[in-house]
Amino acid sequence: MSKGSNRPHPHNHLFGEKVKPKNWSSTVKRIGSYFSDQKWLLSLVLLMVIISSALSLLGPFLIGVAIDTYIVGENAEGLTKLLIGLIFVFIGQSVSIWLQNYWMIGIAQQTVYRMRNDLFKQFHRLPISFFDKRQHGELMSRVTNDIENVSSTLNSSFIQVFSSILTLVGTVGVMIYLSPMLTLISLSIIPLMFFGLKWITKRTGARFKEQQRNLGEINGYVEEITSGQRIVKSFSQEKRVIEEFMIKNERLKESGYWAQTFSGFIPKLMNVLNNGSFALIAGVGGVLALNGKVSIGVIVIFVEYSRQFTRPLNDLANQFNTLLSAVAGAERVFEILDESKEERDEEEAIELSAVKGKVEFRDVAFSYEGDDQTVAGLNFSVKEGETVALVGPTGAGKTTVVNLLSRFYDADKGQILLDGHDIKNVKRNSLRSHMAFVLQDSFLFEGSIFENIRYGRLGATDEEVIEAAKLANAHSFIQKLPKGYNAILNHEGSGISQGQKQLLSIARAILADPSLLILDEATSSIDTITEVKIQEALQRLMTGRTSFVIAHRLNTIQQADQILVLHDGGILEKGTHEELLNNKGFYHSLYHSQLKQEA
Repeated sequence: MSKGSNRPHPHNHLFGEKVKPKNWSSTVKRIGSYFSDQKWLLSLVLLMVIISSALSLLGPFLIGVAIDTYIVGENAEGLTKLLIGLIFVFIGQSVSIWLQNYWMIGIAQQTVYRMRNDLFKQFHRLPISFFDKRQHGELMSRVTNDIENVSSTLNSSFIQVFSSILTLVGTVGVMIYLSPMLTLISLSIIPLMFFGLKWITKRTGARFKEQQRNLGEINGYVEEITSGQRIVKSFSQEKRVIEEFMIKNERLKESGYWAQTFSGFIPKLMNVLNNGSFALIAGVGGVLALNGKVSIGVIVIFVEYSRQFTRPLNDLANQFNTLLSAVAGAERVFEILDESKEERDEEEAIELSAVKGKVEFRDVAFSYEGDDQTVAGLNFSVKEGETVALVGPTGAGKTTVVNLLSRFYDADKGQILLDGHDIKNVKRNSLRSHMAFVLQDSFLFEGSIFENIRYGRLGATDEEVIEAAKLANAHSFIQKLPKGYNAILNHEGSGISQGQKQLLSIARAILADPSLLILDEATSSIDTITEVKIQEALQRLMTGRTSFVIAHRLNTIQQADQILVLHDGGILEKGTHEELLNNKGFYHSLYHSQLKQEA
């Protein structure tokens, strides 16, 4: 839209944003809701986890039995059979672990596939006002980094957590059965673990949230600056943007440093406590064995179980950091999914099968975000097929008028009528299907020229696309490209000029065959020859259609049926070019000041 848009600056909310307390349990439940269509497969995963956990407990127990029953009893035949049994136990454990990982990867990928789909669909349900306030790079970070965190956690941490819990419960149960005293000694480290982990995780959670927020911010900044490199270099702002990046990078480094530092304490703490527990069991178990209260096999079982007992605790502690990061990422995804969607069409909203193009604004008022009114008491009418030009200083409300007409925003007060229908009672898709936009900054999608023009009407044939290009004066330059209409463009349209991009945009609009045109003057900073081609193409496009032209160069709108001079949100003057010049008012002064600048 116009460079003089009254829209809120897209960075205002982001950099002042504060992390609010989140309901983590509800986030975890919501992630779980994505498993609903994979319950049978998840059940198989959980079954394999139970089997692998049981077999991991059975192995050390059989080793203890082998020592007490067969080695001490010198029973070689029994020992051989038990060793064969152990081999099958370890093979079974390996197979069950492989199966649970294989199936869980499928579940994880299907889950994040659905999350990405939901998030991308949500982007298309959100109002334009949402995107006006957000950095595009920051939104991209939620689709990529945040969902990837969820994916990696589901791939590994989910199974690890469940397996660790089962192993803990099973280990403690068998340990109590074998020796309550040695079990009590093994469990003595739990209070120390609890208080240590509480101290660490209290600091880690906030740091991981901050790290994710800073990562999204730096992604948005990089996307913005790389897209605007031409402007950065034109104004020699390289040093300033590098300094700003360094500040943001430093902020990300600090949050990441402390998040990882605090989380790094967890395995160190667990290792210290693990070694302490091992020493206690070995010492006390040795005394008990000398007194004949426990066997050597039981001590061996306990030594191995003490490792199995602290290992899942250690795994849980390590996975906790991954879970923190994943839940923080999921929260950021769900924040977007919970954003208010573009208001639904009224139940009685109608479809417009045909539009003649008569437009009327009746006492329309509107403000962005409850600020001072951008437009107030706006009244004017446009006959079908007329061209109305909107002129005025920056911030006068030119872009706001076309935003309201296209229902990117809805008026706070008043009515906007199209062929006598209040557009609030017309379905948005129906309304916009009769409109086409040619903006000052033409946007091209990555794809062929055929695909970019056909975006105006996806069902158009190649012949219709070529005819639209001819009417837009684009056919000649397209033919000169190495692959013609099959030439591949990126979203910045590299390989063709700004004027040629505008001609493709006009061809796209011609192919759409709209009843209403929104034109943000496309001839600024264009060479004279290309400007003539664009003006000819625009005249063909505007013929017989109601057109709204946001005008910056007044010499391009002299043939408009009426010119609205906007100032401070209202209509200061209106009339034809000649009438406004004869009035010798604001338009007269503006027009002659431009003539002097161009002279």
